[in-house]
Amino acid sequence: MTGPAILVLEDGTTFRGINFGADGEAFGEMVFNTGMTGYQETLTDPSYAHQIVAMTAPHIGNTGVNDTDPESRQIWVSGYVVREPARIASNWRSQRTLQAELARQGVTGIAMSGTRALTRHLRDRGAMRAGISAQTQDPAELLERVLASPQMTGADLAGEVTTPEPYVVRPPEGTPVRYRVAAVDLGIKAATPRSMAALGCEVHVLPATATAAQILAAGPDGVFFSNGPGDPAALGYAVAAMQGVLRARQPVFGICLGSQVLGRALGLATYKLRFGHRGVNQPVADVRTGKVQITSHNHGFAVALPGTDGPGEWLPGSPFETAFGPAEITHLNLNDGVVEGLRLLDVPAFSVQYHPEAAPGPHDASGLFTEFCELMEANR
Repeated sequence: MTGPAILVLEDGTTFRGINFGADGEAFGEMVFNTGMTGYQETLTDPSYAHQIVAMTAPHIGNTGVNDTDPESRQIWVSGYVVREPARIASNWRSQRTLQAELARQGVTGIAMSGTRALTRHLRDRGAMRAGISAQTQDPAELLERVLASPQMTGADLAGEVTTPEPYVVRPPEGTPVRYRVAAVDLGIKAATPRSMAALGCEVHVLPATATAAQILAAGPDGVFFSNGPGDPAALGYAVAAMQGVLRARQPVFGICLGSQVLGRALGLATYKLRFGHRGVNQPVADVRTGKVQITSHNHGFAVALPGTDGPGEWLPGSPFETAFGPAEITHLNLNDGVVEGLRLLDVPAFSVQYHPEAAPGPHDASGLFTEFCELMEANR
């Protein structure tokens, strides 16, 4: 930390603090994360591309940074907002400080006392564009550049974060290969193919633009569509690929952005949430059983209820018709009623809006990977 910095939201709200990370500027959608742990996984989650992330936990950086926990090849957040950075890093796995890592990767942040006020403002007004600068202290000057920055609505970001080339994640040594999975990387986290590999899946990770023909050419027992950043309405190519896989009646599992892609493939609308779900404490109910899971989330868009363009009331056990036969909503968020899960009744396909790999977060939903394996086994 070197000198003063400012954070300016697109409505003109300004916060002042100290530069944390790279000595530069950052622009993106201002969002907040309610998790108390897992800052390194958060920073390297591709779903945060083009976003400035504020952490609501008061101390960040206590355990430093290592080369084991990253969820992808780099930090993806545009900027970082914390209340109080750790003055030292203390952990047996730590290899360097968070400050050093942010600076090394060119990520500009701000340490400031107003993270609570910022979070309340975003909850009231919604996520919005913002800028962080350690190079100017003039809010009007920075605001002008914030208003010229791109919005998240309509943004196709999967192509920016996806793997440039296919690769394979194999089961650990001594674990036999039971299933071959084609995983479409819309912004996949490293823990996801690793979780499937631990169950005996040989995971063939494909770029976001893979067509249905290319996906099926891998000879999969099942197809996985990953999480990722941006607006699902801009991913027509992924929706077309999903529809092609569904027509082939291949088992499908989608999470987060992959769930939104499934929703759009079924003819449902998607919409932007006011401030999104980002954290490791979202209560989700399985409407079929009443069971509640505490889940890890990172998304700013959601699938609309059938026949609507947003949230609303939905009766459990009410199927709706799609081009692929009847489908049902399986999970709902208990905080705001947002759709959290979908399932086709005549085709082996399902999805959830949250992260069963939970890196970071609770492991209530880890059994969904086993459910996917059971779906592939039943389809043989």
